[in-house]
Amino acid sequence: MAKKTVASLQTSSKRLTKAIKMVKSPKSGAYVFVEAVMAPEMVNDWLAKK
Repeated sequence: MAKKTVASLQTSSKRLTKAIKMVKSPKSGAYVFVEAVMAPEMVNDWLAKK
């Protein structure tokens, strides 16, 4: 499954990266996963944000 996702992201002229971050939900206290597709240059900034 992951290979299929990565392959479909690289078919366009731009190179994209899928980033996944684990965040604690303030409502329930459980951890949830937040996913985003972005340019590789923006990944570190996105992961550093709270």
